[in-house]
Amino acid sequence: MPSLMRYINIVSRCATIWRTDKLEGTELGDQHYSYILVVCRRPGISQDAISRRLFINKSNVTRSLAYLEEHGFVTRERDSEDRRQTLVYPTEKALEILPQVREIIRGWNSYITEGFTEEEMEMYMAMTERIAARAAEYAKLSSDAYTDL
Repeated sequence: MPSLMRYINIVSRCATIWRTDKLEGTELGDQHYSYILVVCRRPGISQDAISRRLFINKSNVTRSLAYLEEHGFVTRERDSEDRRQTLVYPTEKALEILPQVREIIRGWNSYITEGFTEEEMEMYMAMTERIAARAAEYAKLSSDAYTDL
């Protein structure tokens, strides 16, 4: 039997192609959509919290946020209460593209689940949520970290 991870990787790689195609002309790359979602949902979130929430190492978060800041999607400020923390805020440009990002995600989800019955969708979502929670448990992160995506 083929490995579960093989199928997960295929879906993930194809989702990357979908998002890349749909984000063309926006200055956003596939790797940036999750940052837009998190920062718009939680203005003032710390870079460390973004790293934990997205399961991405801190140096990659810093690099991606620098790109987003350079292109006008976010601003970063030192936390006045804890100077070690950098807080991230969405700009008007991020808020304007947010509906498009959400629609791209909805479109992919609809595409890959086309033909599923309501019962199949409920089962699929329940099983996927359990798998994600188990994976987050291994990473010693709270299982609610992935719910913002």
